[in-house]
Amino acid sequence: MYRLLDKVNSPEDIRGFSPEDLKTLCAEIRSYMIECCAKNPGHLGSSLGAVELIVGLHYVYNTPEDKIVFDVGHQAYAHKILTGRREIFRQNRKKGGISGFTKRSESEYDAFGAGHSSTSISSALGLAEAARIMGTGEKVVAIIGDGALSGGLAFEGINNAGTSKTDLLVIINDNNISIDKNIGAVHEHLLRLTTDPTYNRIKKHVWDRIGEGNFRKMIQKFIVSTKSSIVSMSGGALFEALGFRYFGPIDGNDISQVTETLSRLKDIKGPRILHTITTKGKGFAPAEEEQTIWHSPGMFDPETGKRIKPAGHNESRYQDVFGEVLLELARSDKRIVGITPAMATGCGMDLLAREIPERFFDVGIAEEHAVTFAAGLAAGGMKPFCNIYSSFSQRAYDQIIHDVALQKLGVVLCLDRSGLVGEDGATHQGVFDIAAYRSIPGTVIAAPRNETELKQLMFTASKQNEGPFIIRYPRGYGEGTDWRNSEFAMLPVGKAEKLMDGTDVIIIAAGPLANRACEASARYRTMTGANPAIYNIRYIKPIDTGLLESAGATFRTVITLEDGVTAGGLYGAVCEYFSNKADRPEIIGMGIPDRFIEQGTQAEEMKECGIDTDSIFRRIKEEMEKTDKKSQKVLESRN
Repeated sequence: MYRLLDKVNSPEDIRGFSPEDLKTLCAEIRSYMIECCAKNPGHLGSSLGAVELIVGLHYVYNTPEDKIVFDVGHQAYAHKILTGRREIFRQNRKKGGISGFTKRSESEYDAFGAGHSSTSISSALGLAEAARIMGTGEKVVAIIGDGALSGGLAFEGINNAGTSKTDLLVIINDNNISIDKNIGAVHEHLLRLTTDPTYNRIKKHVWDRIGEGNFRKMIQKFIVSTKSSIVSMSGGALFEALGFRYFGPIDGNDISQVTETLSRLKDIKGPRILHTITTKGKGFAPAEEEQTIWHSPGMFDPETGKRIKPAGHNESRYQDVFGEVLLELARSDKRIVGITPAMATGCGMDLLAREIPERFFDVGIAEEHAVTFAAGLAAGGMKPFCNIYSSFSQRAYDQIIHDVALQKLGVVLCLDRSGLVGEDGATHQGVFDIAAYRSIPGTVIAAPRNETELKQLMFTASKQNEGPFIIRYPRGYGEGTDWRNSEFAMLPVGKAEKLMDGTDVIIIAAGPLANRACEASARYRTMTGANPAIYNIRYIKPIDTGLLESAGATFRTVITLEDGVTAGGLYGAVCEYFSNKADRPEIIGMGIPDRFIEQGTQAEEMKECGIDTDSIFRRIKEEMEKTDKKSQKVLESRN
């Protein structure tokens, strides 16, 4: 099907290609990417835009000896396809397949793993310094999207690299968008460079006069050179001041221009920045026209671009509940504001942005800033709802402690994508938040078991004014409750909810897993007529000590159930409570084991971790049968 691509098993295979062959190869990579992602969804738009950059890098540099470091990995699909993973790319993000991000254990060509933003420059600097100290002569290139430059870590890396004079090339892949539209001064600066009025007047005048043809192509090269001179004199000074030599901008979707420029820059020493202009979604019209949607579009028809919605879901997604409830709360309380680190659409905050834009803040890919900014708003009398994906919140750990909790500021932290997230895999699993934040004094941690409870917890949090109030909820669809028609109600902090009476064994569950426990218990009751008691803990901190005291006095076995790590999580909290009790029940923790969970569907991951309905049923059966045997032995000894 692919004349050239089918012959490429490593970058070495493309280094003898002619310029025309490279153009054909880029087109074939795009077609193959679209073909694969149509059936097996992934991060399509960013990777389509970076094809020529990646082909050019592998053509010019001697990889894997020379190192290419990607930021996030959203743009690295062409890299995977070129580096011996063409066929297994069809299993991208699937259980047993390859990761959707760069991963050192997966390939020698993946110099550094990356699933979170803004890490490329710092890690590439480390690799470059290691090469210098070891005397290996390796070249190191970092390729970072302009959206990732809004992350503070990127600037820390630039600041250090510029003063170190290390031999490092940083490519800024400037496509004017990350996931949602880019925000911030750096983005605006780059936009000014590419929209300079002098350059555009020259371009329009020339284009109007010469029309199409080879002469126009020749003039286009001259115009790009002129543009480079203009922006180098005006805006390139920003990077020059930081110690980098600035080159560009060039057309990052022109393979000839990319290879020619990289060849010239390869042997220049010291820290350099190459500014490239690319189009996100390049080569696939629907992805170019709707770039936010096509960042990760799901399944689609590769011929028409029509997206295929998954069947069988009439429920609301938790992100939709959050977005609608936040807007409803903001309408009635002028103190309420929304903050997102570049995930407005993904978390549902785009609704607030459209209706009340003056109380919506997208701070760019900057989680630390988002939390401290929220703390400042709270100190000023506002009620901030700061929505961060659980795995990304790890970056703001110090800010949550130092800027929010220590000062007892009423910031609501809504941790979307908590628990197992599915195909994004180990870098994105939101399983560490309970254990991370449970030790922070004055912090409330809540986990709703359905959409209605998320609504009520958001309302409850809006009335709290001291310390961080964390609400964690999963990726995907809810339980199908009629949450829109439910009235707002306070849920007493630190109080659990009884879901089912039972004997001998009690299950204390967090979040939607409480529903899975009820399903498993109902199945067991149908078989035997008996079942364990089940409680929705609702608040992991402060934990319901009254419930625990009663559980210790009434039940032989306590099972904790959570979609976070058991070490330090809900299981840790329950074990701590009973640790100094003389007469305590057996405590069993069901949750995420002490290892990183790789990609797969959420259902596959839950089964792997033993927290799906079938696994819970088996544990109920095992523990209930154990207590029956113990009771029988007690009766026999008495007789």
